[in-house]
Amino acid sequence: MSRILEIKDLYAYYGGICALQGISLSINEGEITSIIGSNGAGKSTLMRTISGDKALTSGSVVFNGEPLPASVHQVVAKGISLVPEGRRIFPSLTVRENLILGTCARKDYKQAMETLDEVLSLFPILKTRLRQSGGTLSGGEQQMLAIGRALMARPKLLCLDEPSLGLAPIIINELFDKIQQLNRELGLTVLLVEQNAYLALDVAHRAYVLNTGHITLEGTGSELAYNPSVQEEYLGIKR
Repeated sequence: MSRILEIKDLYAYYGGICALQGISLSINEGEITSIIGSNGAGKSTLMRTISGDKALTSGSVVFNGEPLPASVHQVVAKGISLVPEGRRIFPSLTVRENLILGTCARKDYKQAMETLDEVLSLFPILKTRLRQSGGTLSGGEQQMLAIGRALMARPKLLCLDEPSLGLAPIIINELFDKIQQLNRELGLTVLLVEQNAYLALDVAHRAYVLNTGHITLEGTGSELAYNPSVQEEYLGIKR
């Protein structure tokens, strides 16, 4: 299986703190890769670096065999879309306008409209809300909108930063079903950062543990789910 993303010896700062301290990891094409870790571990800094929103200090990020571009717009055009923590939709714009913004790096308008139909098929509730302001949606609907906006760019790699944050369990389960559907039916490669380790490891083909800027463990999702230290620290299973 080919590697779509390769990170080597990456250092990056958040404020004055070295949030990523020489981490190395790889993501295989067509797989779901999960990264778990506590608050402050460096997960969001990693996602922002991959998406081009934060400059790396040293090390390398290679996507599809080429160094990662310097700007967010170029990264999106290359095929990486980020669903940021907290969703960050545009509350005053309609659902349709939010979705169309996801096509800003595309030049194929006709195909973009076909993608819109696909996104609305994936999240049918959004089809009934197209003229509604994004800010009036429920939290779960806003997360669907944020994912839909990212999919409008036709990414080769979809990055999800804490998608379950602040959502009800029934909505979380629905979202994770959709994530698995995208991977299973479309072969979409997914990088998932998630504090809910149960969910993250359950859907992951491969997974990493990020702890205070360092990768401390890696393996398949099931291997880490049964790892005693992961069970105790992240799954709440005492031995």
